[in-house]
Amino acid sequence: MRIGIVCYPTYGGSGVLATELGKALADKGHMVHFITYQQPVRLNAFHANIYYHEVQVPTYPLFDFPPYESALSSTMVDVILNQQLDLLHVHYAIPHASTAYLAKQIVSKQGRIVPFITTLHGTDITLVGKDKTYAPVVTFSINESDAITAVSNNLREETYKSFQIEKDIEVIYNFVDTERFKRRAAELMHFRNAIAPNGEKILLHVSNFRKVKRVPDVVKVFAQVREKLPAKLLLVGDGPDRPAIESMCRDMHLCGDVRFVGKQEQLEDVMSISDLFLLPSDYESFGLAALEAMAAEVPVISSNAGGLPEVNIHGKTGYLSPVGDVDSMAANAIKLLEDEKLLEAMRKGALEQAQRFHISNIIPQYEALYEEVMNRALASVDK
Repeated sequence: MRIGIVCYPTYGGSGVLATELGKALADKGHMVHFITYQQPVRLNAFHANIYYHEVQVPTYPLFDFPPYESALSSTMVDVILNQQLDLLHVHYAIPHASTAYLAKQIVSKQGRIVPFITTLHGTDITLVGKDKTYAPVVTFSINESDAITAVSNNLREETYKSFQIEKDIEVIYNFVDTERFKRRAAELMHFRNAIAPNGEKILLHVSNFRKVKRVPDVVKVFAQVREKLPAKLLLVGDGPDRPAIESMCRDMHLCGDVRFVGKQEQLEDVMSISDLFLLPSDYESFGLAALEAMAAEVPVISSNAGGLPEVNIHGKTGYLSPVGDVDSMAANAIKLLEDEKLLEAMRKGALEQAQRFHISNIIPQYEALYEEVMNRALASVDK
């Protein structure tokens, strides 16, 4: 198949999932064309079956805001026609579903029937999509999609609750390459020793440092853990809340034990040396970073928000607590870190759970959906 993938090329979960999906499809022989405004961060190696098309947005004095959606639709049309795409798979509804609908209508005038699939990832539904500015367009473009998927049952139900969706939404979970994230603690001992030279436990948080991630709660949990046992905290990522978090660490006299390492592409190395992953978010449609940590045998302390209970199994892969319950999260973290047998059992449980979401189990679900959508499109032409 010749597949066009439209996504945000940043470190967020939707862009990561879309990029890893495209790479996996290319490995299976499909021709994959990424259409984005810059090269996706995880598209970092040459592959004979992967193509990248940059969306160029011209600027004119007439426009206060460059018309990205029009440029994106035009690029989609160009790639569809010149690369003979069979379908489009757009990730994150805003604005990708509406631009895909427009591109589909344009190419149909030239005799090309190209269906598009919309994958919902989270804040496109639970936050941004609910805004009255966007809601009518989001609802329309989702309903006009030839197929709709969501990355968790929770997100599926949230979508039905928030929008008047007339079609079935299929749940296809996020996935992980467990071989890539396989724990390599022995190989990376020098790395671990540099972070925790006295054998301290290492706690980890990865996010875009936005309000929904509740990074201050990460710091508060860590502060309680450090009172009970020697520990270090790695904060991976960047975003608008980072300056406030740095200030918070200074005020709490934690700077000697907290390291801000910025955005990291090789997360598997960081996760391999960590003992516990913290994710106290207000909402997670799935929790891809938590799943990647679990693939590296790192138990998860998280909130019970959104789709997290579908990933982090309380008492098996880590612990769940109500949003904002820092004391509960800290108590669970301390219980785990002070009991090596329990920690080892949780490591095994985390890996076992991650293997359920192995990439080899999920990619065939997408391939089957692609075939179904293409067959329906061909059948509509024959009529």
